[in-house]
Amino acid sequence: MKLPNNPKRLLLSVIICQLAGIIGSFFTAPAIPAWYATLNKPAFTPSGMVIGTVWLLLYTLMGISLYLVWQKGVSKKTRPAFYAFGVQLALNALWSVLFFGLRSPLYGLIGIVALWVAILVTIIRFRKISKQAAWLLVPYIAWVTFAAFLNWSILALL
Repeated sequence: MKLPNNPKRLLLSVIICQLAGIIGSFFTAPAIPAWYATLNKPAFTPSGMVIGTVWLLLYTLMGISLYLVWQKGVSKKTRPAFYAFGVQLALNALWSVLFFGLRSPLYGLIGIVALWVAILVTIIRFRKISKQAAWLLVPYIAWVTFAAFLNWSILALL
């Protein structure tokens, strides 16, 4: 991949994605010691540090992916990809509200399934515009697949 020809647009793309994580953290941070720490969790549950580090990287990759599509311009061809990206980003933040804010692994599971579908749609739409952009979202859907299994496992242990 060549160096960005519009570093401000790249930075804005990454910041937009990181904001989803920041919004989610408003619901996550208070619930971790008060509720999440008390839940029975499967042995494969990663530590909070691992989870936070992975999300920081994933939001950055999402931002770079968004930037690559944005570089192609906003047009009739790219607009559906931007809509799909916006939907998955909103669902990403919503999962924290459902799981941590409402303290509901059931609602979290429903939300994460919708998120997974939205990510897949985004990958398919991004691939039509930039194969690199689509590939940058593969670690994201892989992590959300793992997170969905973890969410289901926590629900099953209730």
